[in-house]
Amino acid sequence: MTPRSTAPFHDLTGQLLIAMPDLGDPRFQGSVVFLCAHSPDGAMGLIVNKPMQDVRFRDMLDQLGIARAAATPDVQVCYGGPVQMRRGFILHSAAYAGSRKDRLEVDDRYAMSATLDILTEIARGTGPVHNILALGYAGWGPGQLEEEIAHNSWLTAEALPEVVFAPSMHDKWAAALASLGISPLTLSSQAGHA
Repeated sequence: MTPRSTAPFHDLTGQLLIAMPDLGDPRFQGSVVFLCAHSPDGAMGLIVNKPMQDVRFRDMLDQLGIARAAATPDVQVCYGGPVQMRRGFILHSAAYAGSRKDRLEVDDRYAMSATLDILTEIARGTGPVHNILALGYAGWGPGQLEEEIAHNSWLTAEALPEVVFAPSMHDKWAAALASLGISPLTLSSQAGHA
């Protein structure tokens, strides 16, 4: 059993995790993770920059029996993380006044929903304008995320909406680093080596 850290707990709910180049887990290489919940008991987040090439929103709606409309947007489906890959989550702006059922208010800017109601609203064109649909999530047990951060696997940054909801998934990692004043070119997987 791993002992819990004695360092003071710092809540990162509503923040971004930015994967460092030497992060050993290939599932998280180049990832930007939005932390939906973080407590001494663990953390849960959604990867917001890994589009799934083989899953289309329209096909998901058809499989779920949700009618599409002329206003149905073309929503990019993300790989949200390796846990519960068959479960969908919508990260959206907290200002969206739609369905409150099974909604987690992350902070005053973000909320997460995991119901068919919000998918139906998005399909009708009445859902949240700013949203990310993710299949699966990233999870950490007690102290695990803190240990990974201490081992320099992740940087943390403010979750700026212009980064989180940016239309280009592939640019989010560099944009998240830029929000910290860091260029991807200055990061090295071999720290301290020229």
